[in-house]
Amino acid sequence: MDWWRGAVVYQVYPRSFLDTTGNGTGDLKGITQKLDYIASLGVDVVWLSPFFKSPMKDFGYDVSDYRDVDPLFGSLADFDELVAKAHGLGMRVLIDKVISHTSDQHPWFQESREDRTNPKADWYVWADPKPDGTPPNNWLSIFGGPAWEWDTRRRQYYLHNFLASQPDLNFHNPEVQDHILGELEFWLARGVDAFRLDACNYYFHDRELRDNPPAPADSFNTAARPITRTFFSPIGTASRSPRTLNFYAGCGR
Repeated sequence: MDWWRGAVVYQVYPRSFLDTTGNGTGDLKGITQKLDYIASLGVDVVWLSPFFKSPMKDFGYDVSDYRDVDPLFGSLADFDELVAKAHGLGMRVLIDKVISHTSDQHPWFQESREDRTNPKADWYVWADPKPDGTPPNNWLSIFGGPAWEWDTRRRQYYLHNFLASQPDLNFHNPEVQDHILGELEFWLARGVDAFRLDACNYYFHDRELRDNPPAPADSFNTAARPITRTFFSPIGTASRSPRTLNFYAGCGR
């Protein structure tokens, strides 16, 4: 039987869990300190929300280095200690992986935006403006406004399903897929047992960049679920064409 079937999972949001340094922010050492208590609850899996290096514009969901711990939360050595103790207590460790997008501070994006010919030029979703200079289509950001941001260096728009500082990776590019798998393998080698894939319904975009159709008016109960975005579908996403695969349950924010 797969170990994860029926497992009791305890989610920890590092920022607010336990502060061991007195700086007002929870950290990895604080989680390690409480693992005995967590295990006493009958927990099988400890799930850690993002703790990776980040400018924190989206509280860690804007990753600038997939292979490092943000100093706010500690160090890789602190993480290794946490994993070792969890395993010693018979618990597995599951971590969030935010791979649909990166921070605009990630070295990959910094290189990608330099010009249209660099080695990572196609690692993110770039598109030319319409003839009148407006965004390529009507896709909307979950956080409000267009899902496109103009970049003056490349003179193109880039796609962002969340903040403008969270550019979307281009998963149609095999190099991106390979490098992301490498980021996952890095954490598996450090003892991580599983991943929660954040926002997996945003991995692939419609290559033809077709407009989203308006949501049918009769698909909403406006009293219980008001229409906040013109193109939002009850089971879909705001800025992803319905012509692409849409996964929602269990993998969104």
